[in-house]
Amino acid sequence: MTVHDEVTAAGQSDSTGPRSGNEVPPGDTSSMPSESSTKPAGRNAGGHGRRGETVFRSLAMAAGATIVAAIALIALFLLIRAVPSVAANKANFFTSAEFNVTNADNMHFGIRDLFMVTVLSSLLALLIAVPLGVGIALFLTQYAPKVLSRPFAMLVDLLAAVPSIVFGLWGFLVLAEKLAPFEQFLNDKLGWFFLFKEGNVSISGGGTIFTAGVVLAVMILPIITSVSREVFHLTPRAHIEAAQALGATKWEVVRMTVLPYGRSGVIAGSMLGLGRALGETIAVLIVLRTAATPGHWSLFDGGYTFASKIASAASEFSQALPTGAYIAAGFVLFALTFIVNALARIAAGGKVNG
Repeated sequence: MTVHDEVTAAGQSDSTGPRSGNEVPPGDTSSMPSESSTKPAGRNAGGHGRRGETVFRSLAMAAGATIVAAIALIALFLLIRAVPSVAANKANFFTSAEFNVTNADNMHFGIRDLFMVTVLSSLLALLIAVPLGVGIALFLTQYAPKVLSRPFAMLVDLLAAVPSIVFGLWGFLVLAEKLAPFEQFLNDKLGWFFLFKEGNVSISGGGTIFTAGVVLAVMILPIITSVSREVFHLTPRAHIEAAQALGATKWEVVRMTVLPYGRSGVIAGSMLGLGRALGETIAVLIVLRTAATPGHWSLFDGGYTFASKIASAASEFSQALPTGAYIAAGFVLFALTFIVNALARIAAGGKVNG
């Protein structure tokens, strides 16, 4: 027998020899796992899962659409009620400082002074609150021990729970008197600048845009602090440790890593605070009592914001056209606040996408 014959015989004996218990003879499918036994355990419930996902997605879309529809309906209502009054207006709506709607047949109203007082008080509040809010957020996240940072953060957040009327009474009865010497100093030294010219309100009597701006700054401080604190907490630890490894001081670590990372968050929080300041009503109505001086853009003047003007005349909303004049002012405030909040959302989205 040649070598070739031996190899062939050995191969035949292997193919016909006894098989192990784990092997399946050719053509025998009785012991093979069935198709149903190889399906994933949750496959039978897949239909229910897809239906649940569809229902949840539909509910989420409906909730989002409800908010969009509500905003659109509010804007539509304001626009419909405002157009007839603006059409019957005998003055320029955007440039007139007069707001006289007692006679429905001879209405003269404009938003120039309302816009001026609203913008000045809100920007002053933002100028005061942003540095304070960012400083408090940096202290709580980078410098303060945890034993102190948590209760202090809760204390700052509690400012948001104080009612607006309490802030207004505090501003008019307490803060205005304390700020009078400082306001007089600014008027004496910087009176040549239009923002610090003396208006038609006695500085010693309070009730100025400057006082209202300080009150608004305290009211929006929790918003700016909270958003900034959360963003600073998200600074990657690797960035901080890398700066420390290079020998950076604490301030250099904050300047090179924490502040650049949280910049857009600070901007978003500031814009949200500005939106709150623009729409504040009761506190500003209590602090500001007299009309503004036409043509003046002074922090030591009085006047009404959009919101406080509407609130001051709410009891007189009995005729359609005069009421529509206030609704027209409310529509401008609505659009202004919507733009500010949209910018805040864009800034926050830039942080997320970046």
